[in-house]
Amino acid sequence: MTQRATVLLHPDFRTGTIDRRVFGSFVEHLGRAVYTGIYEPGHTTADEHGFRQDVAALTRELGVSMVRYPGGNFVSNYVWEDAVGPVEDRKPFIDLAWRTIEPNTVGTDEFLQWAEREGVEPMMAVNLGTRGVAEAAALVEYCNGEAGSRWADLRIANGREKPYGVKLWCLGNEMDGPWQIGHKDAHEYGKLAAEAGKAMKLVDPTISLVVCGSSSMGMATFGEWEQTVLSYTYDLVDHISMHAYYEERHGDRASFLGSGTSMDRFIDRVVASADAVGARRRSDKKITISFDEWNVWYLDTRFQGEAAIPLRTAPQRIIEDVYSGLDAVVVGDLLVTLLNHADRVPVACLAQLVNVIAPIMTEPGGPAWKQPTFHPFAATARLAQGDSLDVRVDAATMPTKEHGDVPTVTAAVTWDGPREAGSLGVFLVNRTAEPVEVELRHPGVALTLGGGVQVTADHEPAAHGPEHAAQVEATHVSELATAPVTGTGAGTTTLTLAPESWTALAGTATQA
Repeated sequence: MTQRATVLLHPDFRTGTIDRRVFGSFVEHLGRAVYTGIYEPGHTTADEHGFRQDVAALTRELGVSMVRYPGGNFVSNYVWEDAVGPVEDRKPFIDLAWRTIEPNTVGTDEFLQWAEREGVEPMMAVNLGTRGVAEAAALVEYCNGEAGSRWADLRIANGREKPYGVKLWCLGNEMDGPWQIGHKDAHEYGKLAAEAGKAMKLVDPTISLVVCGSSSMGMATFGEWEQTVLSYTYDLVDHISMHAYYEERHGDRASFLGSGTSMDRFIDRVVASADAVGARRRSDKKITISFDEWNVWYLDTRFQGEAAIPLRTAPQRIIEDVYSGLDAVVVGDLLVTLLNHADRVPVACLAQLVNVIAPIMTEPGGPAWKQPTFHPFAATARLAQGDSLDVRVDAATMPTKEHGDVPTVTAAVTWDGPREAGSLGVFLVNRTAEPVEVELRHPGVALTLGGGVQVTADHEPAAHGPEHAAQVEATHVSELATAPVTGTGAGTTTLTLAPESWTALAGTATQA
């Protein structure tokens, strides 16, 4: 039986402009994200700096605009000064977050120069777990300072005269989490973040700051944490972070497919908490969201915890989840949610980029290939341009154990151009096991849909490895030469969505 839904759109109703930083990713010194991920000297594709060009090419195809570094949990035990200067003089250390002996071969300069060569914006994090104000300000000076001061001169001595000009900085990572090295309560962290941020902005007033929000909506301190931390930092910071990971638990497929609803509620609640602080301060300033860790991650069902990781020299194979078509549909749905919050979510990072819960996988000395989750991210980054429209979706609901009733269909539409005419990106998700006929209603707008990409779910993880990459892509990903239009009328376009699918379409539109 085919279900039905309607999606109403008009260019006069817009949510906000899409910030390209919402298509960010994340490279942490974790597992094989760095070593044999982005960096592998001696690989057949490695450049003169040791960075894999096959991975770089896939990163460009993925459409990544920004990369967060160096963590993540890793940053809270990190001494950045030990990873600059001549590589032969750097000393390994034990990373307490992931129980790995870090060789410090790749550090601040190597990462920032890689980002510069690849045309991605860097997002740097400072250690507010085991270190503090002076070290954070020193790192800003090292990265952004002009000649004539201690840390800027050290950068120049290390071979980089021009400042890197890093604009976006995280004030620590997940400081509400007991697992974090240097974990603090909200008052301790709020005071430290305010002082560190103040010092960092005295070094470079042009930078933007991200203060740590809750590590997940399930934290016992959620909500109270945001309000307490922002009570100390509201006038200083620009964004508050959000982190969320989603997985299918105990065969609960419906709840997993409804993950976008959970993300939507999470965003709304953090925005409400931030705005409540602003209201009490009688402030016109709006704190926005840096959703700088999100993805599908089988944290509860596949990961055994940090204590189970043997202490070994990097790289270790850690958290290399194998993704299915179902996972890719959920990733597409989460992207729909982010687009629909363009007014308050200008920054987001798919965690992570390579090997660790990643859309790109590699083998040491071997090939790099795409996981199914690569495709919805790449298509969205390519097609979502301009403004996010404030669409209205009328669809049936389906029950879930985790989220209650959720819509069976979700949608986002982007419009690039003036109100009179523009190019469209249309993103549709069918969360049900039945086809859904969707009527796009666009009164007063002549709309033409072209081709795009469709991802369909499955019931088993995809076959893994480079030898299976083409087969997996052919099974779950379809390049659509034309839109699956099944009918047109005055101000309407009707499409049929495959069961449990994510669809992205390109189009053009002109107001009548």
